[in-house]
Amino acid sequence: MGTETTAGYDLLYDVIRRRSSIRKLKPDPIPDEYINKILEAGRWAMSGANSQPWEYIVVKDPQVKKDLFRCYTEVNADFIYWMEQQRLFELRHPAYQMTADKAVEQQRRGAGWSAAPALIVVVGDGRRQWGTVQGAHTFGRDQSHLTDGLANTCTLMHLAAVSLGLGTQWVTIHIQEPFKKVLGVPDLMMLYLIIPIGYPAVEPSEGVRRPLEEIVHHDHYDESKFMSNERVIQFLFELRGKTLQTYRQSYVGKEEPKGG
Repeated sequence: MGTETTAGYDLLYDVIRRRSSIRKLKPDPIPDEYINKILEAGRWAMSGANSQPWEYIVVKDPQVKKDLFRCYTEVNADFIYWMEQQRLFELRHPAYQMTADKAVEQQRRGAGWSAAPALIVVVGDGRRQWGTVQGAHTFGRDQSHLTDGLANTCTLMHLAAVSLGLGTQWVTIHIQEPFKKVLGVPDLMMLYLIIPIGYPAVEPSEGVRRPLEEIVHHDHYDESKFMSNERVIQFLFELRGKTLQTYRQSYVGKEEPKGG
């Protein structure tokens, strides 16, 4: 292939490589044009039968952002605390290597992602999923093509933000109801994700991924690449060892992380 043929791929690959979760964003406002460009990229995501189950709520109001973050620290984090108790202590997020009350109190002291100049809240309408076929809605409106489509639109928006010199973070929502109440989201909708957006306040760290030869198989699964249970546990400890300090610094505020 010639240089001209691969130029488009090289540009895309560069954006993909530079994407990193940025947990410290500047409060500086960002142009509405940038937000619209991010949303425009998101709406072109693929979805089953082109059902396009996504909708977006752009939040700039400081009080609404604070209310959403309060839901996260008081309700969502409480759920996460008990989920983390199922892990080996050393593999837990540093925020949860402490009591539940102490963990929530730590988060309450900071503004977290509520300080971002804008949030994009992604919601999904499971009824649109019925535009798909091949049993895509067999196991409920919140399964299969709905969550797949929502993940697709979110990924494109994260990449669009990077291309504009902005930072983002993937804020998973487990307990939807308090967030829905703040935003007035109908019960039938799924509140899928919150994406804080702003100019990075720190330099993102260089991403690290598993070598391609470890994860690619040809014609059949190469059983020599299958990880034993012992090796998976070892991998998890290695992974946590590489990220523990960054998470801890991000959480307690001693030193801000570069990304993840």
